[in-house]
Parts: sequence; C-alpha cells; structure tokens
Amino acid sequence: MRICVFCSSSDAVDPAYLDTAAEAGTLIAQAGHSLVFGGGRVGLMGAVARAVHAGGGKVVGIIPTFMNRPGVPYTECDELIFTSDMRERKARMMAMADAFLVLPGGFGTLEEMTEVITQKQFDFLKVPLVAVNVGGFYDRLVEFFEVFYAERFAKPAYRATCPFVGSPAEAMAYIRGYSPPAPTSKWFT
Repeated sequence: MRICVFCSSSDAVDPAYLDTAAEAGTLIAQAGHSLVFGGGRVGLMGAVARAVHAGGGKVVGIIPTFMNRPGVPYTECDELIFTSDMRERKARMMAMADAFLVLPGGFGTLEEMTEVITQKQFDFLKVPLVAVNVGGFYDRLVEFFEVFYAERFAKPAYRATCPFVGSPAEAMAYIRGYSPPAPTSKWFT
C-alpha cells in the first residue's frame, strides 16, 4: 500500500510533533507500506521519510521544481518526482495514494486534507483518510467542523470522512481496518 502523508515542513515546531512523524514513518515501514509525501527533507516531512527509510520502506517524494534548491528536497528518495506547481504536486500525490495520513501542519497540510475530504464527499476517492491529533493539535479544527454540521453546511455523516485519532498507531489501525462507507448524497433535501 502507498500511504500519502500530509504534514509540516517546519523544523521550528515542538519536538513532540517530529517524534510523532518519525513514529508514523516507522509504522509505515514495519507494515511493509511505501510513503508518498511532499518531498521535503525538513520538518515532519523529513522525519517521516527518514523513518520509513530507516525501517527499509520505499519513499516517493513529489515536489514542485521551484523548491529544487539545496537543502529543500529529500534527495534520498527512492523516487523523486518534480512537478510544475503545487496543484500538480497534490494531484500526483492523490493519484498515487492508497491511503492518506495527516500529521500536524500548516496551511498547505490543511488544504491537502480538505481537498481529500471533498473528493471523498463526492465519492471520487474511496480510500482511507485519517488525521493524527497529537497533543490536541487539531482540537480547534474539529470544533470548527462541528459548526459545518450544526449549521447544515455539511451532513453529520461526513464526520466519518476524516476521523481524528490520538496516535500514529491508531491511524495505522484505522487504515488497516478501513472499508468504504455507503455513499451519502452531498445535498440536503
């Protein structure tokens, strides 16, 4: 299975987040899966990629050409794919993924996660998506999503589209046991 991990490319974060990324990478490799990710060597991206490699797993990085500068790409990737822009990068990552795992990150991570949620909402993707809410990182986002359901901007059934779990081990268990839910009509009637 190719697991696409969305996460931060910042080294300036709490070390607990980097440890979580390394744990996720170790679990991906131990399960015999490959990593598909944004191709960066820094932050959580680098931590997860190094851990997958250390565990003997395959690493596929996908990164826009404008980021091909010294110290940015994880050049040790088994396959490093360059794209023309961020949209192509995300499309390639989504096309290659058999599952999605979201770790803490910033605007790019949020955008990637919500695009997958939307693709699942329209039943274009039938693969697992799970977010690791380490240290309550995503608590406020979960609260905000509840506003969507309460105000009828999204159906409550979509809570299951992206569960938030407490650890990489829980995320991997979710991916392992995933079966697609029955399609739900997006529109309220």
